[in-house]
Amino acid sequence: MGQAVESFLDSNDGGRDGAFSGTWKPSGNENLAGRFVIQCKHTSRPAYVLQLSDLTDEVEKAKRLVTAGRCDCYVLLTNAGVTGTRVEEIEALFLAAGVKQVAVYGSTWLTQQIQEHKRLRMLVPRVYGLGDLSQILDERAYAQARAIIESMREDLAKVVVTEAYQRSVEALDRHSFVLLVGEPAAGKTTIASMLAMAALDQWNASLLKLDEPAEVAKRWNPDEPSQFFWLDDAFGVTQYEEFLVHGWNRILPQLKPMLRKGTKIVMTSRDYIYNRARRDLKESAFPLFKESQVVIDVHELTGQERRQILYNHLKLGKQPKTFLTDIKPFLETVADHPRFIPEMARRLADPLFTKDLFVDSYYIGQFVEKREQLLHEVLQALDSNSKAALALIYMRNDRLTSPIELQPTEVDALQRLGSDLGGCISGLEALAGSLVVRTSASGEAMWRFKHPTIGDAYAAHLVQSPDLLGIYLQGSDPARLLEQVSCGDVGIEKAVVVPTSLFPIMLSKLDQLGENKVRKDSWLSGFDTRRKRLGFLSNRCSKEFLTAYLEKHVKLLAAVSSPGLMLSVVPEVRLAARLHVLGLLPEANRLEFVRTVSQYAIDGRDTDALDNTTIRGVFTDSEHATLVAKVQTQLLPKLHSVRIDCQSDWVSDQSREDHMWSFLASLDNLRRCYQYDSAALAIIEAESRQATSWINDDDNNYDSPPPRKLGKLKSHPEASQVRSIFDDIDAVKDASEN
Repeated sequence: MGQAVESFLDSNDGGRDGAFSGTWKPSGNENLAGRFVIQCKHTSRPAYVLQLSDLTDEVEKAKRLVTAGRCDCYVLLTNAGVTGTRVEEIEALFLAAGVKQVAVYGSTWLTQQIQEHKRLRMLVPRVYGLGDLSQILDERAYAQARAIIESMREDLAKVVVTEAYQRSVEALDRHSFVLLVGEPAAGKTTIASMLAMAALDQWNASLLKLDEPAEVAKRWNPDEPSQFFWLDDAFGVTQYEEFLVHGWNRILPQLKPMLRKGTKIVMTSRDYIYNRARRDLKESAFPLFKESQVVIDVHELTGQERRQILYNHLKLGKQPKTFLTDIKPFLETVADHPRFIPEMARRLADPLFTKDLFVDSYYIGQFVEKREQLLHEVLQALDSNSKAALALIYMRNDRLTSPIELQPTEVDALQRLGSDLGGCISGLEALAGSLVVRTSASGEAMWRFKHPTIGDAYAAHLVQSPDLLGIYLQGSDPARLLEQVSCGDVGIEKAVVVPTSLFPIMLSKLDQLGENKVRKDSWLSGFDTRRKRLGFLSNRCSKEFLTAYLEKHVKLLAAVSSPGLMLSVVPEVRLAARLHVLGLLPEANRLEFVRTVSQYAIDGRDTDALDNTTIRGVFTDSEHATLVAKVQTQLLPKLHSVRIDCQSDWVSDQSREDHMWSFLASLDNLRRCYQYDSAALAIIEAESRQATSWINDDDNNYDSPPPRKLGKLKSHPEASQVRSIFDDIDAVKDASEN
């Protein structure tokens, strides 16, 4: 509240939990002055709404305090819910008792304060004696991450300490951050899980396995230096997801203080997804993305590593001795094959994948060479229940919660696939350990694909059957569809391409988006829905589909013509550019877009229009030249004032570095635009120095803790062996069967 408050004991407090005298400005132009009484009215009943009868005693006490001259303003705090109407009724009660001014704050306000103020969250233990609220929530997440590691115990037993792992350890020790990049099934998640295991073992790290960048900022605790964040498929699971990269751009400035404080971060990404993401990542905000020492390609394996991986999987796999004896002469060739990846070792160790394999040199070579086609053939050979089980996992975007509760559209889809809930469950049990796995996340048990490549194969299976694709579209949740399909072929790798004949289904699905809100906050839910819808239209739709969509939603053009601030992330910008390229943005709307983003730059609120290639494409050359000239004559002379205004907006529960990120990003845009103008550069650099000096004066800069290192094993030169590592592969299996 910004005041020194006198508190009283619970007993005989005279109707006052706290009191102070003076002037208080809670928000806006509102001013409260006089002698204040603060009263808390809390409940242990979830979702309880405060009743007027709950305040009978408090009103009588307030009357006595007013008579004694001790209460001009009455502040009521409650963790119960209060509606707008109820607030008016409460105010009337206390005004009738003689109080001059009344303020009521309910559960929504309390929750908002805790969410918005990191420093307040750190003080929660002293205020409530319940332990840090964020810490209480995180303990559940840590338990879930440990459960994930425990569920991977069998797979971790097969891993080999590779050179890529050693380089990852070194990157984590030196920079506290590592990004593992590689093709599908190359072993990225395995290395990440090994790093997590090492962190748990060596310094009892608080392990958090998260899905989205916003969760990193939410879960970070500055008072806990042992946090270890693990994010698989950071920029998309099988396809590039633009909203994830924009999410990273928003929190990149926060990563530097996190790493300085001791947090470790491990991310993974498929190579083709990362290459696409780099175009949109604000690498200037987090230079480590440019460091080759922390961006590690895990695909490169030595011959010895390949052999050990193959040996470990076969040794601990499900194959009978007869199969191991038959295949033993060909294992050296398999390990040397240029298309060998760790996933091939897993498939060779599982009879489901090899039951139709004829063991000779040619067919084993084809097994490795044509790994995608063979997986597709395995899927085609499954029974109806197993196919339905995979379809249901795919429709749920690789997160099928257990026990399974079907939506009406899913019941219909399973029936059209020749199955039902019971058959689907039987199929899941039959596929467990080979194509699917039962795991836990966010406190829920769920079925997932054993590996994302199985989802890739199922997507290819869908495309080959228009009837099956129609069933999938009708039965899937709209929000999940937007992450898996494209309307027409727009060049997105691994996306399921919806043909023109099925466009009407997708038009209907887009209109249904947001009907089943997952957020309690209606505003956030609406914002999230709009972001997803516009992102889908920008990135995953052909001209034909966009034309059909605009015919149904003519008001969309006005929305994209006037985008909001944060131009690098607001979805309207990319959609406006896409419509312009396709000739679907009318000239009047284009001119309005140019006027809006130009004014942002001239005012100094957002200078992306100067340097953002997406925005630049909507301008004509003369329009952009005019903007550059206006910014030079109108913004640069007042750049000092823009910086001062930005600094004055800072609030103490945020680091100065985080707060000034947008201003510093604007300076980067200005530098690139006026790089050959020495006078302009002098102004820009002067403001950059002033901003940096102000940031460095921050008393809240975090001290670096003592370094925590995983260490590394000594590397051994690859030995030339006369005896093959596979010589005893069937003997080992013999011993395990006895």
